Formats: sequence, structure tokens, C-alpha cells
Amino acid sequence: MAIAKAERLMSLALCLLGTRRPLSKRELRMSIEAYIEVGRPGNAAVGRPGGAAAGKPGGAAAGGDESFNRMFERDKDDLRELGLVIETVDGIDGEVGYLARRDSNRLPPITLDAEEAAALGLAAKVWQQARLAGAASGALQKLRAAGMPLAGDGGDVDAGQPHSALEPRIPAHEAAFEPLMLACRDRRPVVFDYRKSNAARPEQRHIEPWILECWRGHWYVAGWDRERKAERVFRLSRITGKVRSRQGAFTAPVPDHVTVRETVESWAGETATGTARIKLRAEHGYPLRARALTVRALGDGWDELEIPYGHGLDAWLVEFGPDVVVLEPAELRADVVDRLRAVAKG
Repeated sequence: MAIAKAERLMSLALCLLGTRRPLSKRELRMSIEAYIEVGRPGNAAVGRPGGAAAGKPGGAAAGGDESFNRMFERDKDDLRELGLVIETVDGIDGEVGYLARRDSNRLPPITLDAEEAAALGLAAKVWQQARLAGAASGALQKLRAAGMPLAGDGGDVDAGQPHSALEPRIPAHEAAFEPLMLACRDRRPVVFDYRKSNAARPEQRHIEPWILECWRGHWYVAGWDRERKAERVFRLSRITGKVRSRQGAFTAPVPDHVTVRETVESWAGETATGTARIKLRAEHGYPLRARALTVRALGDGWDELEIPYGHGLDAWLVEFGPDVVVLEPAELRADVVDRLRAVAKG
């Protein structure tokens, strides 16, 4: 079974690399013996044109098509995991085509010094997610095959260096992370339901995702909002339901530099224009305490803090729930109350 799959993946890779134009799934199915076998009589499903059950509605022919589609999608994902850059192109006839350009899949000679190799080995340990961990492991295997010594191999990179008891981790628990990561990589538009912090119900967003970035423990995606015709940043934890991919190319150019952190910082009140006074429950709200200009104990389990006040501070304060009470200014207090009421109406 492993040999058969390897041969099938090799055949698919050669077809995608050898074509000068995008090939549709139908063309690939008729070009690769393993895919043709899916539709032959006597197999799990029959779907080959001209086969015993060809032309019959539903039944074996439909089962053959379904089996091929599942196999093809798995094979395509496996090749991408192995590092093959596969492009998706919309054809004139409406069929989606696939190809792997040689210039996109050609690597120059790899030369890394000890520090660069150690950095790559450390970066591969960062991700906790199974899919990303597998991709990182595969990348390291390719580098080792090219003769690159990496941290942890017992070579010159870490010779005589004790292994650290602390290893970095970047959590990404949101279900939207993986589909958005793949959409950013493949330049695919997506649709998802998004609930703003002050909204009672989610709204559907049509986005061309550019980049994912983590800031203060939260993941954000930046991209082009097709309906609002402007750049927008969305927090992944506020995405409800599934992220659904859409066919077609991006309609807006992808900028060379996307200022995700700067945008989020301005929303979170990082770009301060004044100060605000709040009551904060003792032993709570350490991010607020880290930014406080002054802290004064009030007794009864409460402290009074003076913090920088800028656009979006109300959205951040709402996240601390009953542990925060805004004293002044009045407009900030009113904004926080409005957001809490919207959440309560739910």
C-alpha cells in the first residue's frame, strides 16, 4: 500500500511539473493509472468513462467519482506537505486546473552556518499543532538529506551544548487557524462569520487573507474585505463556524508589508491620546497593571489604576469582565457599558 501511494504521488507530481498549462481533475484522472484503476469494474467503485456502470445515475459510477475526488484531494495535500508548490487556476471553461511551475519548485544550493541551522531547528519545535509539526519535521528531513547538520542531530551544531529544559511554544487553538493559514499560503479567498466584541450577532465576511500574526496571545488575520473594499484585521477567536474557501483569484494586490500589530495596537488603545482611571480587582488584570502609569490600593480587594487611553481601549477592557470598573472619562465608561450590554443580549 505504501509503495502504491508513493508511485501515485510521484505520477501526480510528474504530471503537474511536466505540463505547460493547468490540467483539470478530469485530465489528471485519465492520465494516471492509479486514478484510472479507481473506475475499473471490480474495484471499490466504478466511474471510468465506458466502464461497466458508466452512465448509470448514482450507484457505482457516482461512487467511483467520489472515491477519486477523495483520493485526489489527499494526494494534492500530501504533495503540498512535501513542499511541492501547486497552483490552482480557473480555466476559461469554468474548470479548475492545477500545475506546479518548475521555477516555483526549484531551490538553489542550501548553505547554512551553525547559527542559522540552530535557528531552524529551534523554529521547528515552536509549533504544537499536528499539521504544522509534521510540516516542520518534513522540512528538517529535507535539510538533513541535503547534508545540513541541525540542532539535536548530535553534529557540530550543538556539540557540547546542553539541551534546554525550556522550549518555545506558540499556541493556536482556534479552529480557524489552519484553514486561514492554508488560504494565506495558497492565495485563496475565504468566507466566515465574524462577531465583533460589541455585536449581538455575527456577520458574514468575504476576505482575501494576506497574513496571520500573533499579538499578546491572540491570533489575527489581515486581508482585503471585499464588501467594505478596504484592508481589515480580524481576531480568530471571534470567528464563528467554519472558514470556507472560495474559488477565484484575489481582486486586490497584496501589499509588501502588512501592519497587523500596528493596527491591533491602535484598536487596543496602545496609541494613547490621554489617560483613564479604572478600578481593578486585586490580583487580577496583570496586562493592565503592566501598562499602568500609577497604581493605588483602595482596600476591599480593589486597586485604582491610571492607564493610557486611546482608540479601542473599551474593547480591551470588556475582556476583563467584572474585574474592571471604569471611573473616567465618562465616554469610555459609556462605551464599555454599551459593549457589555450587547454581549449580555447575546
